Amino acid sequence: MLIGDVARRSGVSTRMLRHYDALGLVRPSGRTVGGYREYSAEDVRRIFHVESLRSLGLSLKQIGRALEDPAFTPSALVSDLVRWTEDRLRREQELLERLRAIDASAPADWQEVLRIVELMQGLGSASAARRQQAVLARPEGGPASAGLLAGAVLAESDPNVAGALRWALARSGGDGLATLAAGMRSQDAGIRRRAVLAIAEMPDAPGATAVLADALGDPDTTVRGHAALALGRRGVTAAVPALVGMVVEGSHDVEAAEVLGTLARNPGCADRIVTALADELAAPTADCATRVRLTQALVELPGTTAREVLRRLAHDDDRTVALIASALVAGLDERSPGDRGDENS
Repeated sequence: MLIGDVARRSGVSTRMLRHYDALGLVRPSGRTVGGYREYSAEDVRRIFHVESLRSLGLSLKQIGRALEDPAFTPSALVSDLVRWTEDRLRREQELLERLRAIDASAPADWQEVLRIVELMQGLGSASAARRQQAVLARPEGGPASAGLLAGAVLAESDPNVAGALRWALARSGGDGLATLAAGMRSQDAGIRRRAVLAIAEMPDAPGATAVLADALGDPDTTVRGHAALALGRRGVTAAVPALVGMVVEGSHDVEAAEVLGTLARNPGCADRIVTALADELAAPTADCATRVRLTQALVELPGTTAREVLRRLAHDDDRTVALIASALVAGLDERSPGDRGDENS
């Protein structure tokens, strides 16, 4: 079979067949009277063997050894090929993510592309200081993919850099919520904590409140707490049970009490909050420290109902609780009527 026929049947170009011949990889068994290469059926089979091994990523030199050296075992080479292929795919995935980040930023010119690339390089630095500088040095109003910043937020463990990233993300012109919402589904609690903190600082992002509401059911107490505080500040009453739980547990209890006080300005929610706190005060499992925190939370609530509970606590069997409640009631009584907020509402 002449070289042209072999090329048509095998799909290997005549140029590549000549290259195989020059390397000694596949040499035609014969020549015609005119000196043309003539391939036997065995030669063609060898060509297919070569192409099969090339499809695995072997170099032509490695293929030559595999076909000629009986001592050349495939196990070690195939393991190397797996590792090299994984490395290549990882690099290509990183390149794809960079290209998508640039595309999402919709740069107007190549200068903007270069600024985005510079930001990505800064965010990829091993130095926390350089990562923070890369975020803070970004020109105000300059292009930046919200997805890029959100992805960096999820990966950033340094609290100072993370704070700078959340600040930049909130001002990026995009919400990045899809990336953060995906982070909320991570198995890693640390990623979910970083995601919920970032979402909490994006009050204007459409859909953010719904994502935070879902986080109230998160198995991690820190995630639930951040979500409850953010929702409470937005006036979402569904956060009340989680906020009361934070007071009971002593987790950001002062912040939780302040947010409960804000929610209690809604007449429809005030009695619900007072009842929830009073129920926890009466719980048989509540120790002295827990009841003190609950008592202190009551003083944040407007209206007469919370005041009445505090007056009863001033005569509590637990002397510590009674003393604190008495002091709080005295402080409230010293206020002028104009400072009592909704006490008489």
